[in-house]
Amino acid sequence: MKRRVVITGIGVVSPIGIGMEEFWNAIKEGKNGVDYITRFDTEGYSTKIAAEVKGFKPEDYMDKKEAKRMDRFTQFAVAASRLAVEDSQLNLDLINKNRFGVVIGSGVGGLSTLEEQHEKLLKKGPKRISPFFIPMMISNMAAGQIAILLGAKGPNETVVSACASSTNAIGDSFKIIQRGDADIIVTGGAEAAITPLALAGFSSMKALSTNNDNPKIASRPFDKNRDGFVMGEGSAILILEELNHALNRGAKIYGEIVGYGMTCDAYHITAPAENGEGAARAMKSALDDAGIEPNMIDYINAHGTSTPYNDKFETAAIKEVFKDYAYKLKVSSTKSMTGHLLGAAGGLEGAVCALTVYHDFIPPTINYNTKDEECDLDYVPNKGIEQKVIYAMSNSLGFGGHNASIIIKKYV
Repeated sequence: MKRRVVITGIGVVSPIGIGMEEFWNAIKEGKNGVDYITRFDTEGYSTKIAAEVKGFKPEDYMDKKEAKRMDRFTQFAVAASRLAVEDSQLNLDLINKNRFGVVIGSGVGGLSTLEEQHEKLLKKGPKRISPFFIPMMISNMAAGQIAILLGAKGPNETVVSACASSTNAIGDSFKIIQRGDADIIVTGGAEAAITPLALAGFSSMKALSTNNDNPKIASRPFDKNRDGFVMGEGSAILILEELNHALNRGAKIYGEIVGYGMTCDAYHITAPAENGEGAARAMKSALDDAGIEPNMIDYINAHGTSTPYNDKFETAAIKEVFKDYAYKLKVSSTKSMTGHLLGAAGGLEGAVCALTVYHDFIPPTINYNTKDEECDLDYVPNKGIEQKVIYAMSNSLGFGGHNASIIIKKYV
């Protein structure tokens, strides 16, 4: 028999709140985390807005000296992991550390460190490069640092699949526990890519919103006037645990992961496949893995980036999978509030789905004002709703054609 896997802890560092409770209250209120970029001068950039994490102090979660040896994305991951472990009430002294793992997703890793050290190389020469440059930059270091902090000696890996990274990380963790290779895994994602180079790169691709005059309405998934995504940053970490392990210690259970699907478009480096064909297969795969019918899903947290193609084709994919029932589904994009956390997006949205099934509250898509004829589902416009949710699905779709879907079920 396959072992059952539940979520017993949630830790969040996000543009709309630090800590799970502050984050969830912000989601319920429809709080907007998008504003003008403050971390560097955006003179000359076509986009000047993003969803930055405000008020984050690394020393609140880790040794100050150690924090200086971590890139911002790793600091976020370590902080969110500490918050998740606290929320789970895990006693780290009583668990088998050899069956305690870490799987983290990140799309770009330590980009700010790379930029800073490259500038130092050009200005001051190779001998001035920090000896911590490489271990600060490489994407796997968030998982490594979390393991060091917690003493997790079990499976440890980093998933890099663009914007699907942390949904893949959660799904992979689910499978690792399900097949018996670990009892507890710290999983999710971290990203800190609001940097000069990343902003310039995404701007050059014409992928970002240029609604600089109205940052609060710039991220507007599924709205007819959407003009690109808004970059976000942060980390969201889930504690996944084998069910009996959780029950034996009296853990609080937010929900149970029951399905995981992943596919590739094999189509284009940035554009989604026509009509969301790859995304549809990922959703079908997750449903098959869960052993449930499409009409049992109550809510979908869509990838919903606020780009013209993603929203159109993800809508088409949902309609392909769910047929007429698609119009009865509640579908929303919380990127309207948090911006797009790239490789960490799926971690944050997995946390949203867990909290949705736990609290029976469906979050809104804010900034939804003008209907698009090609995006004609119920996107829970502007105001969340209280509704019983048994099954929630989270979708993540990334550059390179990576697609991932997970399904979280209410634990009863």
